[in-house]
Amino acid sequence: MLSAVTLRVVGGRASERLLTAPRVGPDEGALASQVDALGGEVIRFRSRDGLRLAGRWLPADRDDKSWVADPHEAILLLHGYTGSIAPDLVEYGPFLRRTANVLGIDFRGHGDSDPGPSTFGMLEVEDVAGALAWLGERGISRVALMGTSMGGMAAITSVAILGDGSLAAADVDSSPTQSAIDAPRPAIVAVVADSTPPEVEIPVASRLATRTPFRRFLASRLFDAAARRLGADPRDTEPGRVIGLVEPVPLLLIHGDADATVPLADGRRLANLAGPSAEHWIVAGADHGLAHATAGQDYERRVVDFLRVAFRRSREDHLRNQGRDL
Repeated sequence: MLSAVTLRVVGGRASERLLTAPRVGPDEGALASQVDALGGEVIRFRSRDGLRLAGRWLPADRDDKSWVADPHEAILLLHGYTGSIAPDLVEYGPFLRRTANVLGIDFRGHGDSDPGPSTFGMLEVEDVAGALAWLGERGISRVALMGTSMGGMAAITSVAILGDGSLAAADVDSSPTQSAIDAPRPAIVAVVADSTPPEVEIPVASRLATRTPFRRFLASRLFDAAARRLGADPRDTEPGRVIGLVEPVPLLLIHGDADATVPLADGRRLANLAGPSAEHWIVAGADHGLAHATAGQDYERRVVDFLRVAFRRSREDHLRNQGRDL
């Protein structure tokens, strides 16, 4: 029988690994030329708690005659637990930038950003806050968030904690995070969350060896140890707890019905917890994070239409508010 001390030591080591995500994915080395082909600008900015983060800015592609991109709009692209933003820029950047400017960022502890724990959205909110400040300084006034897996978790949590930019008093309250945003706040007008679980334990339990007994129980113990190490619990800000606070920001939830990491039943639970302005799209045959690879142009069309409707409504609201101020 293992002693309680031994279990705590083993749990502590495992929780350290849990909080230390791979900086670079296994196939990223081959993507350098494709990332460079996207053009744009490599940027550096600070998270709200002071870490130096890396990102890439892709100006909007204005060749699409069916849509006029607004220079004051942007899409903030957020990656998953493993690797940098590079694969997401290559996969999603080309079709997203047909609608708006795109900023893709490396979360703390990933890519070229400063070291830091991966916390499944809890501290990544600080990174999103820093990106919003950078966008505000650049003159961006309307932003949509798009993330896959952990990126989707961070997107949902960010709206819940930071606010959508429409309520001045509430949205600048710095109490949930570590310091204030000094730059103008862009309004968050939409969120796309792909392969996002309601609870942070679900993807961790799913990735444990299939024959491991009590996988969800072990994942819970890992997060208990991680919470002790962090001094805060990532489960407190997990999507299932905060998704109702995203309302009335439009939310598109995407899940594959073949997802072995976040089973569809859990995706449905998250959608049921969301407000009435949320949509849930189930992609047949898609595994975790592979909805775009599976659905192809249908995926692009669905996401682009959703984002353009949200940006168009935000533009109309802006014009109406300007009329009231005259």
